[in-house]
Amino acid sequence: MGSEGPSPVTVHVTGFGKFHGVSDNPTETIVGNLTDYMKKRGMPKGLILGSCSILDSAGQGAIVPLYQTLQAALRGGDSESSNSRRVIWVHFGVKSDATMFAIENQAVNEATFCCPDEMGWQPQKLPIVPADGAISRKRETSLPVEEMTKVLAEMGYEVMTSHDADRFVCNYVYYHSLRFAEQNDLRSLFVHVPLFLTIDEETQMQFAASLLELLASLY
Repeated sequence: MGSEGPSPVTVHVTGFGKFHGVSDNPTETIVGNLTDYMKKRGMPKGLILGSCSILDSAGQGAIVPLYQTLQAALRGGDSESSNSRRVIWVHFGVKSDATMFAIENQAVNEATFCCPDEMGWQPQKLPIVPADGAISRKRETSLPVEEMTKVLAEMGYEVMTSHDADRFVCNYVYYHSLRFAEQNDLRSLFVHVPLFLTIDEETQMQFAASLLELLASLY
C-alpha cells in the first residue's frame, strides 16, 4: 500500500532545575538549548524532537509535569496506530561528582533521599509506587544500553553504562517513566551528566545531539 518505511521517532526530553549544591544545573541548559542546537546541527532524517521540559528537582513536585508530558506524547499519537507510534523519553539529570556520562539501565522502586529535595521532602526506604510491591522491585529500559554506550564511546565520548541511578529524584522520575513506558509500549531512558566544570557545555550539547541521533537510528 505504498509504505514509505518506518514512522519517525519522536523524542521528548526533560532536564531538572536547581537543587541542593547545584544552583546552575547543566541539564537545564542542555534541554533549554537543545531545539536550537539541533536545528543548527541539522535534524537527522527519522527524528522528531518533541517537547523539551524542565522538571522541579523534587520527587513529588516533578511527577505532575512529568505525567503531563507523558500523556501529551500519547495524545499526539492518537491519530496513528499503536504499531506506528514510536516515542522515546530521554531524561537528563546531573551527578555532581561524575567524571563521565552515564546511561542508566534501570530504576528501583525505592525513594531514599540523601537530603531533602527542593520541596523539603526526604523519604527513607519508601516504595515509589506502592502498588508495585517491594522497594527491591526494578524496572529496566527496553533500549539497548550496552550497545549505545559502545557506539558513543567509539565517537570519543567519556561514557559508561550504569545499573544504579541512586535513590534520589533522578531514580524517582526514571522509575515512573519506565513504568508508564512499559504500560504503553513506548521507550524511556535516563542519562546522568557531569557538571560543566568537568565536561564543558559544548561537549555536553554534542553528546546530547549524538545520543538523539543514535536513538533515531536504533529504534
